[in-house]
Amino acid sequence: MAFDGITTNCLVQELNKTLLGQRISKIAQPEKEELLFTFKSVSGSNRLLISANASLPFIYMTGENKPSPMTAPNFCMLLRKHISNGRITAITQPSLERVICFTIEHLDELGDPAVKYLYVELMGKHSNIIFCDSDHVILDSIKHVSAQVSSVREVLPGRNYFIPTQEGKTDPLDISCQDFMHFIFSKPTSLCKAIYSTLIGFSPVMGIELAYRAGLDADASTASFDEKDKQKLFDVFSDFIAAIKDGTFVNTIYYKDESYAPLEFSPMPLSIYQSNPHKTFDTMSELLESYYAQKNKYTNIRQKSVDLRKIINIHLERDRKKYQLQKKQLEDTEKKDKYRIYGEMLHTYGYQANTGAKSITVINYYNNEELTIPLDDTLSAMENAAKYFDKYAKLKRTNEALSQFIVDTQNEILHLESIAAALDIAENEADLNAIKEELQDFGFIKKHYGKKKGKAEKSKPLHFIDNHGFHMYVGKNNYQNDELTFKIATGNDWWFHTKGIPGSHVIVKSQGEELPDETYETAAALAAYYSSGRQNDKVEIDYLQKKNVKKPNHSAPGFVVYYTNYSMMVTPSIEKVTLVR
Repeated sequence: MAFDGITTNCLVQELNKTLLGQRISKIAQPEKEELLFTFKSVSGSNRLLISANASLPFIYMTGENKPSPMTAPNFCMLLRKHISNGRITAITQPSLERVICFTIEHLDELGDPAVKYLYVELMGKHSNIIFCDSDHVILDSIKHVSAQVSSVREVLPGRNYFIPTQEGKTDPLDISCQDFMHFIFSKPTSLCKAIYSTLIGFSPVMGIELAYRAGLDADASTASFDEKDKQKLFDVFSDFIAAIKDGTFVNTIYYKDESYAPLEFSPMPLSIYQSNPHKTFDTMSELLESYYAQKNKYTNIRQKSVDLRKIINIHLERDRKKYQLQKKQLEDTEKKDKYRIYGEMLHTYGYQANTGAKSITVINYYNNEELTIPLDDTLSAMENAAKYFDKYAKLKRTNEALSQFIVDTQNEILHLESIAAALDIAENEADLNAIKEELQDFGFIKKHYGKKKGKAEKSKPLHFIDNHGFHMYVGKNNYQNDELTFKIATGNDWWFHTKGIPGSHVIVKSQGEELPDETYETAAALAAYYSSGRQNDKVEIDYLQKKNVKKPNHSAPGFVVYYTNYSMMVTPSIEKVTLVR
């Protein structure tokens, strides 16, 4: 979610309670576009982390320290020179702009009281941290913006600081009902776009949320609403703004699904995501610290898996093309029996062929129908028969070889698809290392021999407990699937797997007891969730006792066969289980 003006307002109220009156004891610049302030007070120390990174701008209180470079960058040195030991006297936000202004009192070189301003702009790719003197003249900024970069505003030492006006937008904290109706419903666009393009600090998500609370279609044109609808929207908006002014915030992260990949965060409850898994936090700083940690973890895993995913896709594409070519070649060998029959008929009726004839018509004794056999007029009937038998033998050998090649290619495609599915559920670097090891073992990646640095963390299967206390294990890659099925599971434990698509092996430890119906359903939903069918509404699951699952000789890891099983259709979910760490 965008770091919008409402989130910024929530933070300003929070920072005023925490930092107002405190003195700056340390200033560090751990990253190129990041600052870390440490404040000292009677109750202890507080840290404020600020980032002007174009992709992930943020500001929040944190308990963690970050290592800084040995030589501080120039911007950090300038801040230390002017505001070290300075006191925060005000933290403000103009309207609902994504801007926070810190007013800092300090002593100048002569020991006289002075004031400086630090502006934190959280505006996506235009994010910046700007340091100004008492007259709001820019002393320096963490990013310099010249006239060549922006014709709207230069951010350079010596320029006056100002916030660019947002054309067509108005202050939502001070708007009348009449102006609200006029500005929003006079725009020839969708209701959602009219809201966020009219009200300062409102993101598209908040536009959808307001429309949803008012029971209106956010995608409908503004011209389609009557006076009653307009009044509904204004009433919802008024309550929304009142909650902001009162500081009635509910800091919540909403997740995509039970995998807890972050979807949105908001200081206001989002009714549009009320059915999604979510978690509330006491402060916006705690929320942001958690959100960005999860977001970074998810992003890092995706980035680190790019090369592996590319290798898998290249091999899959190659194998699928090879499979189609082999199938076509196999179809071409299906005429082999025709050549065998030609040879047999010539052995039987060849004496009837005239010398130099280009064909002979005989009765096929297999179906008692006439059969015309093409002949090479330079060869005798017996020589033609031998030629057809040679063609038959060659096509027969090709057919047998291709049949095996096709099976091998199909198995390799299934193997690669199972590795791709494992890549989708990888949670950490240990999981990626296990997948890379499998790719190396089967020749998809060249194995590099050398000294390993330290002891690498080992990837472990997922371990859950359901509502009835039964332990469930989920393999995150093919080696873990084999280990779970053939080493950890015992004969009477239950085994679950998606039917016909790649997925994890799920084992339920029965502990010698009969499983409740709900446990079967929960394990099946778990198997569907950790498969390539995760996004489907329904997935078919096969399940049976482990003693009936067999592993063919020389088969790839994770590959099994079974002949007696039960099946059920389930919705992918991990709702009714608790993850054991």
